[in-house]
Amino acid sequence: MRRGLIAAALIGGTSVGLAAPAMAQPDIVGSISNAADITNSLSDVLSSGSSGSSGGTGSASLFAGSGDIAIPLPIPSPRGLAALAAATTQTGKPYLWGGNGPDAWDCSGLVQWAFRAVGINLPRTSQEMARFTGGMLVPLAVLQPGDVITMDTYDIAGHVGIYAGNGMVFNAYGTGVPTGLRPLSEFRIHNIRRFF
Repeated sequence: MRRGLIAAALIGGTSVGLAAPAMAQPDIVGSISNAADITNSLSDVLSSGSSGSSGGTGSASLFAGSGDIAIPLPIPSPRGLAALAAATTQTGKPYLWGGNGPDAWDCSGLVQWAFRAVGINLPRTSQEMARFTGGMLVPLAVLQPGDVITMDTYDIAGHVGIYAGNGMVFNAYGTGVPTGLRPLSEFRIHNIRRFF
């Protein structure tokens, strides 16, 4: 690794440059959750000479000859996790189009309320949330619990939920379906945003 530079962190194929003096590297590594796992992965890659993995597994890749190291950063947002926790307190409540709670919800009303509870103001509708430029747009490869997922219905971002992990989305789905978990595989993803 080149002294004085931490080169590129890859997030699902998107390169994000990080630069710091060599003396500051322990502080950067110390601030990343699971730093021991990342350090061990780096050691394994450097000692074996293999290319490692650039997926969202916590491993690192050394690009031959470039001196750059790719470190995927699938780090969930603490406030996103808190918003998910707030949303889950509404489990079992009925769906109501335009519902803002507390007795019934629509999809965007629930997501907006949960994030407002942790100090993040989101627009009211799923289409507005899909166009919203706040937070960080993230690829599916680094999806984490607490991320906001807008989903396409009728070729528009007509639905929104909060990723809950294990392939499940917490959402207010539709008439006759209580607020709760649904498999992400049932939806076509429009975009994913992470709010810190």
